[in-house]
Amino acid sequence: MPERPRAGSGGAARLALRRHLLRRRLLGRRTLRPAEEYRTPTDAEWEDFLGHFERRKLSVGTCARAYGTACIHEHACVRCSLLRLDPAQRSRLEEIRDNLIVRIAEAVREGWLGEVEGLRVSLAGAENKLSQLARSAVSAAVDLPMPVLRRDR
Repeated sequence: MPERPRAGSGGAARLALRRHLLRRRLLGRRTLRPAEEYRTPTDAEWEDFLGHFERRKLSVGTCARAYGTACIHEHACVRCSLLRLDPAQRSRLEEIRDNLIVRIAEAVREGWLGEVEGLRVSLAGAENKLSQLARSAVSAAVDLPMPVLRRDR
């Protein structure tokens, strides 16, 4: 019966080969890219890039959309899956939900059917965000102290 290779034998060689192939692939891709992509950005470009992240800060959290992309929800952030909520802003999100309920009642009373539909979508989004906060509070990690070992007497 042939001898089986030991566990881990050749593993380092395979890892080294994978790293080499990855480096070679990356170098090949970099040579295909235009050289102007590797230039130093202008001050205006750099300020625009940094400003993108400043403009992502919202009253209830942070918008996680990628740099240079437009907001597809026209800044109706409670509808958006890219809104990352700040748990400390839960009460503010509850105020937004309560306000939406009042606005829906007003729109129904006034017969603004188009407004009702849009507000209901926003209300569903706000309620979804509140349930996300509730789920994350339940699954949050708890910092436990180190146990104290006692000797039996």
